[in-house]
Amino acid sequence: MCRSIKTLRPPVLPTEATEEDIRAAALQYVRKVSGFRAPAAHNREVFERAVDEVAEATRRLLDGIEVRGAAAKSVRP
Repeated sequence: MCRSIKTLRPPVLPTEATEEDIRAAALQYVRKVSGFRAPAAHNREVFERAVDEVAEATRRLLDGIEVRGAAAKSVRP
């Protein structure tokens, strides 16, 4: 696992994950999987699309997780 990717769900984070937190985790994941820190110009579009898709999947995951013992599920605006 990439050590730069942090757990984003409560109660690990003291507050709800921000869009910046989610995007940073998605970027680290795509970098790890692709093996590129920064893609070449001819791969930039597919690289950025992958980051966007991973970030969206992460948002959906965090929105759907229910933490046992939590008073109420956090709802992202």
